[in-house]
Amino acid sequence: MGRGAVLSKILDIPLRGVNAGLHSSADIIRRSEDCVFYGPFRSSLCYADRTLSRDIPEPDLDGSALRVAVIVARFNGHVTSRLLEGALEAARRYGVKEPAVYGVPGAFELPIIAQKLAKSGRFDAIVCLGCVVRHETDHYRYVAGEAASGIQRASLDTSVPCIFGVLTCDTDKQALDRSGGEQGNKGADALQAAVDAANVLRSL
Repeated sequence: MGRGAVLSKILDIPLRGVNAGLHSSADIIRRSEDCVFYGPFRSSLCYADRTLSRDIPEPDLDGSALRVAVIVARFNGHVTSRLLEGALEAARRYGVKEPAVYGVPGAFELPIIAQKLAKSGRFDAIVCLGCVVRHETDHYRYVAGEAASGIQRASLDTSVPCIFGVLTCDTDKQALDRSGGEQGNKGADALQAAVDAANVLRSL
């Protein structure tokens, strides 16, 4: 089976193509169990290798063997304290024993501490929590972007998952909604992602 057929199997291109108007039902001139044949060019998309159809594995959220650090920004502390609370509650839920907690001035300082902790060899995952609200200047854009790229670089440079748990919102209400309000708690979500990613790495 060629490369195009493999991609067709994975992406289910025929169905999506019809739905998107790329191929109308009139274009389909013949079907078989494994192939759909399209006109007017008589191209075909096949799924001969049905072994490619697999469910995505469930996350391993057993954190009992993991060492996790949480870095939290003090800036917008009325929000980040709630993110920290959510992260620590999730740590208890997943069996992570006493995560180490570090405070930094703001989101911009998260990457350097994440990198230092990741390089120490003492932690299996690092959770970075912060909150940047847009307001009226471009400060938001530079801080959020540099925090995101820096945290990713720390993770890639050390092979230790450094999870981006920084809220980037337009308003204080949006931030509060995402730190234990109507939209859940993104601190808890970040801790869950840390446990999941760390366990995947340990299994490789």
